[in-house]
Amino acid sequence: MTAFLLVPGTFTGGWIWDRVAQALGEAGDTAVPVTLTGLGQGAEPEGPGAGLTTHVEDVVRIVDAVPAEETEVVLVGHDYGILPVLGAAALRPERVTRIVNVDAGLPQDGDPALVIELDPAVRERAIAAVTAPPEGTGSGLVAPPTAEEWRARAGAADLSDEAVELLARRAVAHPAATLVQPLPPTGAAAAIPYAGLLSKANGSTIELVESLVGMGEPRVQALTRPGVTLFELPTGHWPMLSAPVELADVLRRAVAGEGHRVEAPAAGPPAHLGPFLLDVPERERERHGRVDLYLPDAEGPRPAIVFVHGGPIAADARPTPRDWPAYVGYGRYAADLGVVGAVLDHRMYGLGALATAAGDLAEVVEQVRADPRVDADRVALWVFSGGALLSAEWLVAPPVWLRCIAATYPVLAPLASWPRTAGRFNPVEAVRAAGPLPFVLSRVEKEGPEIDATVEDFLLAAKGTELRLEVIPVPGARHGFEAVDHTGPARRAVERAARTVLGHLGVAP
Repeated sequence: MTAFLLVPGTFTGGWIWDRVAQALGEAGDTAVPVTLTGLGQGAEPEGPGAGLTTHVEDVVRIVDAVPAEETEVVLVGHDYGILPVLGAAALRPERVTRIVNVDAGLPQDGDPALVIELDPAVRERAIAAVTAPPEGTGSGLVAPPTAEEWRARAGAADLSDEAVELLARRAVAHPAATLVQPLPPTGAAAAIPYAGLLSKANGSTIELVESLVGMGEPRVQALTRPGVTLFELPTGHWPMLSAPVELADVLRRAVAGEGHRVEAPAAGPPAHLGPFLLDVPERERERHGRVDLYLPDAEGPRPAIVFVHGGPIAADARPTPRDWPAYVGYGRYAADLGVVGAVLDHRMYGLGALATAAGDLAEVVEQVRADPRVDADRVALWVFSGGALLSAEWLVAPPVWLRCIAATYPVLAPLASWPRTAGRFNPVEAVRAAGPLPFVLSRVEKEGPEIDATVEDFLLAAKGTELRLEVIPVPGARHGFEAVDHTGPARRAVERAARTVLGHLGVAP
């Protein structure tokens, strides 16, 4: 027999698992919905003082209470709940037979829960609740979202009105210390079989995971170890509310060892460090703070293209994007065509760092324009992937010297699993107020559906505006194609985009 211990995320108790528990019980399994300290419906004196260690101990006590004879213990963690699950599994590795991660992040030892919390309002409330001085108003609790906030949260698109009302009615304040206390060492849990459920409507897919593995993203490499399987459901972030029967079925299949296995990347450099698809001459670069300059063989001030890499990226990623062959290639290619190529390293270290990255971009643009070798009145921005979110404010109020924006495989609105943002970082919203600025959009044929949906929304929003939009299709190409799709159509698309940008800069190639 299998005992599923169902651990909920922030603001919720065991009640959120009721329908999943019913489905598991009908199949003959034991389901134990867990309500962590401080998250019950009644006032709990110890609630405001509870930390992550408290919640780990909660789960350990329940594990110890499960009869050992012929009973497998499966720990299921949703959202924040994955942290106490990992902590408890490390303390009871001999009793836990499997861990199931339900659309949560991948926290590592020493991480606080805020590492996987994408809602900026929750982050701000948690920090305020634990940092307020004793004589201040800090309660030690993070207020739960309102009905409107639940409805607007990332990953809530498939929730019924009834489910939103349930969340708003039953959610309680969350102990703030649990969100900022670091995850204790979990090495003893590493050998426990592990399953991950990805909610596709929340932007999490097996394809995305495999792409990150191929890029060498350190945090996801653990998903390639033996004993790890992945599942997908076409749901948002709360499948226990939107698809409880399907979720129960996935949990049973995980126990049976089913699921997709992610292969470790082949030996050699990660895919994104493959060579640039165009054969461009080598050229020395000048490094100035956060920007590398590639200078053309031409006299007098020349126009410039500022290349803005994608994101989010890990703060400790090495090499940094401006040393990736693709961006080096773009910088050299721009200089070979007679303009200054400026390749920016911005600090979009997570989705909460968009403002920091935007500040880096603004600072570098002014730095480039101030260089005497640059024609300050003729500058273009060329954005890639998630870096395209930074283009929104330039769309709304383009300065006279900004001659065009180019965007290659762009993310043009926050994805389903990302926090909703105002127009400053949402090009789909911003384009509605755009003026007659040229916008050169390179759209790859094999884009992921979540990202391509933002491109489609952008194209629809741009209709009827003054934006001078040109779409360049890239047949057969994938996201990041410059390093992985060295085909004739891909090369011609890059060349066409470059020629178009040069035309807006007033330069004949």
